Amino acid sequence: MRLDIPQELPRKRAPEAPRSAPPLEAGPLEQRRERLTNLRDERRMPNIPRPERKSEVSQPREQRDRTHRPPHDQPIERRVRRNEIPQTIVGLSLREEERKALAEIGRFRVVATHDLAESVYDGNRSQLQRDLRFLEQKGMVEVNAVNARHDGRRGKTERIEVVTLTREGRDAARRIGGLPEDQRIYAGIVKPREVEHDAQIYRAYRKHAEGIEQRGGTNLRVKLDFELKSDVQKAIYAARKAEPERDMAEIKKQVAQQFELPYIHDGIQIPDARIEYEMDQGSRSGHEDIEVLTAAYSPGHLRAKAQSGFNLYASSSDRSSLTARIEGDHHLIDNILEL
Repeated sequence: MRLDIPQELPRKRAPEAPRSAPPLEAGPLEQRRERLTNLRDERRMPNIPRPERKSEVSQPREQRDRTHRPPHDQPIERRVRRNEIPQTIVGLSLREEERKALAEIGRFRVVATHDLAESVYDGNRSQLQRDLRFLEQKGMVEVNAVNARHDGRRGKTERIEVVTLTREGRDAARRIGGLPEDQRIYAGIVKPREVEHDAQIYRAYRKHAEGIEQRGGTNLRVKLDFELKSDVQKAIYAARKAEPERDMAEIKKQVAQQFELPYIHDGIQIPDARIEYEMDQGSRSGHEDIEVLTAAYSPGHLRAKAQSGFNLYASSSDRSSLTARIEGDHHLIDNILEL
């Protein structure tokens, strides 16, 4: 059966409401400003300064840097002892032990830390290590571990910890070390292979200076061989320039007499150090020369030093090596003092 379904007549569409006009697009200048603003806030372009936060503005720049410093870079806290007035160098406070340590190191160029602990810190090595770390952070000293001399000795090589001044430390020692104005102060290591020997000069000085002070000597001043050699060479050069035809041997004898140094085997003998001092409240002055011997000394070199009249010192190990080397000259060993 077929059913006829009546179809609806087409309806007329209602008129649509007029559409609102699309918003006008921003021009190129406005779009560029908006993009730059977003980049400034999100990416912090280097050419556009970012406004500081309130927390940052309230703190000085130095304080913000100190706040974000890593823990291992934090400076060692200084603790001033009671009844102690610290000495200040450009905002840096130093205790009496630190000032004295700078002076002792500067006078002898290189000092072993264990000797420094005994002479300045009364054996308190932990306090010495803390002060050395502080002075090292401030760029005033350098602490190094060097190999001891072999000199034919067997066994494991010994390591010696020594300390020297930097240029900044030398300037500080000059200003607050309490040293005489004519006392020369050194910085840095000159001959790494002779560090052990040079460090023993300080130990020999301490032993010899104690006897000078017991006899009433005051205002002790130290002249190392560097300074003595420089003075002798200048005097020889001046004499040769004044009298070019004069015999060199005569010039050397005159210069040796001028500096009260021995002239042996056609050469001027120069000690490792000369200790100058005053007696009777400065009315008299004197000096004594010290020499540190090592197992590396040849028999001829040793005899020349013994004939010079220097006060000879040597460590126990070096003394035993020298004894075996000059068996026929035992009288030379009798005059060598042990460090």
